[in-house]
Amino acid sequence: MTYEEIVEFCLSFPSTYEDHPFGIEYTAMRHTGNKKLFALIYVRNGHLCVNLKCEPERADFWRGLFAEVKPGYHMNKAHWNTVLLDGELPRDTIQEMVQVSYELTRPKLKRKKKSQTEVNDTPL
Repeated sequence: MTYEEIVEFCLSFPSTYEDHPFGIEYTAMRHTGNKKLFALIYVRNGHLCVNLKCEPERADFWRGLFAEVKPGYHMNKAHWNTVLLDGELPRDTIQEMVQVSYELTRPKLKRKKKSQTEVNDTPL
């Protein structure tokens, strides 16, 4: 995937935006609701990379399966992977990893608080 393709794919998810909090060299893809990062795109050692959040078990699985998937650069290594986008990794696999990261970081739905009358009407 190219830089333009990964940014466009990330922006295809609802309520997302592009940010550059660490300078123009790093593109952070964030949720509008909670401002959480779900993808960090940058070039390192001549490779286009993206950091993506993942469950620890799945992170290890991807790392064992693909040489292009490494522990997260400058991130929590248990929960983040760095994915080299200019390797042989299939596009649908990259897109699946982005989807997982998006889901893990998206704003949580707030539970409706019970009103005082609902609490008082509850049988003992």
